[in-house]
Amino acid sequence: METAARFRAAVEKRDLTALDELFTEDIRLYSPVKFRPFEGKPMVLGLFGVLLRTFDDLRYVGHFEGVTETGTDGREAPSVVLPFRATVRGVQIHGIDLLQFDESGRVEEFTVMVRPQSAVHALGQAVLEGLVADGLVPAPTDG
Repeated sequence: METAARFRAAVEKRDLTALDELFTEDIRLYSPVKFRPFEGKPMVLGLFGVLLRTFDDLRYVGHFEGVTETGTDGREAPSVVLPFRATVRGVQIHGIDLLQFDESGRVEEFTVMVRPQSAVHALGQAVLEGLVADGLVPAPTDG
């Protein structure tokens, strides 16, 4: 799928403008550290800005195409899985990006899965700090 190749190139170049062209306005990003998805292009692009600063040595190591059920309405959508490797704060990450496309070929749902658990923790902490620093989410309070 052409959009997946363009997505991969945009991420590898850390090009948010190119990513903006690939996402639907109502894109949903499902994170490994948050139950509710990030919703809408402005929030998802903001998150990508943080992610692209957070990942060291990000590289895609495969490409699988198929069809998967969407989380929004359960319909089948053309999809691509991109396995990746990266480092966050010295912790090795193995993960996959699942991209699901609308009828025009733009990314409408995006799911990230990572392992091991230590990587999930390191990634979650780094991303939260980046989101707070960029003013995208409020700072957590100590209850």
